[in-house]
Amino acid sequence: MVAWTDFERETIKSIFGKLDYDDVGLAALCRCLVVYPWTQRYFGNFGNLYNADAIRANPMVAAHGKVVLNGLDKAVKNMDDIKGTYSELSVLHSEKLRVDPDNFRLLADCLTIVVAARMGADFTAEVQAAFQKFLAVVVSSLCRQYH
Repeated sequence: MVAWTDFERETIKSIFGKLDYDDVGLAALCRCLVVYPWTQRYFGNFGNLYNADAIRANPMVAAHGKVVLNGLDKAVKNMDDIKGTYSELSVLHSEKLRVDPDNFRLLADCLTIVVAARMGADFTAEVQAAFQKFLAVVVSSLCRQYH
């Protein structure tokens, strides 16, 4: 179990309470697919992912970006049991989809960049530490089935 400070809990809830899931989900997933093009192999049924403009305009990428943010919202609401919250999702990604677990970290890094850009000066070092701790727990939980 992860020990969360009151500041960390409040910060994470505040961040996710202010995010536009459609915008941030799309931006984070697009960044991941463009910067790390090998991650595209898991989205073969998404159609045209040939360049950054095609990825940004792809409605399936937008929809999956929102799914990712809604999934993170579940972790925000269950911060004391993120591993349990993601147990089925971990099995799905490892056994059925066979996603390279390092891709979760890559997407988390892209999400951090997007959130930092959206928050600007409010994304202080302390806020970043709380946000990255949260994402590290999420990534660890998603990778649980791989170990």
